[in-house]
Amino acid sequence: MTDQRDAPLLEALDEYRKADRYGFTPPGHRSGRGVDDRTLSIIGAAAFRSDLLVTGGLDDRKSSRGVLRRAEDLMAEAVGAERAFFSTCGSSLSVKAAMLAVAGGKGQILVARDAHKSVVAGLVFAGLMPRWIPPTWDRERHLAHPPSATAVAEGFARYPRAAGCLIVSPTPYGTCADIAGIAAVCHRAGRPLIVDEAWGAHFPFHRDLPEWAMSAGADLCVVSVHKMGAGFEQGSVFHLQGDLVDTHKFAACTDLLGTTSPNALILAAIDGWRRNMVQDGERVLGEALRLAGAVRREIDALPGVHVLDDELVAGGSAHGLDRLQILADIAELGVSGYDAGDWLRAHEGIDLGLFDHDHLLASLSLADDRTTTGRLLASLSRLVAAAPELPRPRPIEFPDPAELVLEPAMPPREAFFADAELVDADDAVGRIAAEQLTPYPPGIPVVVPGENITKPVVAYLRSGVDAGMVVPDATDGSLERIRVVAHTRLPFA
Repeated sequence: MTDQRDAPLLEALDEYRKADRYGFTPPGHRSGRGVDDRTLSIIGAAAFRSDLLVTGGLDDRKSSRGVLRRAEDLMAEAVGAERAFFSTCGSSLSVKAAMLAVAGGKGQILVARDAHKSVVAGLVFAGLMPRWIPPTWDRERHLAHPPSATAVAEGFARYPRAAGCLIVSPTPYGTCADIAGIAAVCHRAGRPLIVDEAWGAHFPFHRDLPEWAMSAGADLCVVSVHKMGAGFEQGSVFHLQGDLVDTHKFAACTDLLGTTSPNALILAAIDGWRRNMVQDGERVLGEALRLAGAVRREIDALPGVHVLDDELVAGGSAHGLDRLQILADIAELGVSGYDAGDWLRAHEGIDLGLFDHDHLLASLSLADDRTTTGRLLASLSRLVAAAPELPRPRPIEFPDPAELVLEPAMPPREAFFADAELVDADDAVGRIAAEQLTPYPPGIPVVVPGENITKPVVAYLRSGVDAGMVVPDATDGSLERIRVVAHTRLPFA
């Protein structure tokens, strides 16, 4: 049994600094000695003093002290996983490594159609054909919730050769899947379940949060410590259990994609956050949940603003909800979420995690208190008062949900690397996409390379951009032109 009071990476960092070591190695700034005063005045000298090599710095060249592995073992024990691996390249890389380990070289994988754009990158890297599982659609609010266990079972029945299944839970809106039910379906098929749980790193540490993926039976899950934990950006952890994923192959895939120069600051912060959660997580997350409950009621009381709660899980739409994610419908204000979010940033200095056509989402965390939430409430109150002076929403041509699941014509990898051309958006109808088109946030692709582009999807995206939607990965952000596979036209429109 390990001692959860330990924090091997943090302790090694402290020892290194106290030992007055000096490395003729990267990083070239030499603990900040080479950084100009103008930069130091903004970033701070302490950050540079803690920016060290892990191997050959915090540990020796043989990693004989095992500081990283011991920190990972402590994390695994803390959350009840068999193995944990730290990543300093974000969950975007972690998801790719998971897909390679589970399905690389096996041709196809079941994927929830509300997956993050990083999953599309994984499809390209691994050369996989996605077999899409439809999410659970909220037609009234134009939101996607995780797929049901029934949808996953239907996916395996239709594609029995799929190497595994990947779902996203929680979604960026805080709604959660029936992971236990989906895991049971996967295991009956003898296939592993990967859960992109980027927004759920805090789940294992409080009983009133949704059940987390490992407890519910997932084989492999990925969490982003920087999203709902207390780590630096890019801090991510893979968790692994069971015998359906080869541990050695998974480690090799992680090594294949990961950096050989991991950032000690990011790793040490993950280590410190785990220790704090084990020792004090029940209390601090409990306080955050109680605060969130009060704030949800106060925001819901604002004129024209409605906080979505029970309706997100009604009728089986979602299996659970992280109530630290406060999703408000502002349709009655007569203002688009895009314009409202921009107004809050410009006039109140408030940045929100997500806003779309009708919704604003504020993510609370263990760091928030009445000071920060008071500022949020005051800003939203002033938004309500300013709403009559803001532009009226421009209409978006929402397609039927079934029309958002496009038919793949070739594997994403083949389309991504194919000869391509930019054509007028109207002429892209009936062509094969050579790029992904992803409204961001939340970063869920509407079009994936290799899919047949249809008229309803083009109308949706172009009207969305006119209404304030941002599609940052498009070659032409205005979507007047779309990148398609060259010299290919399909016999439909």
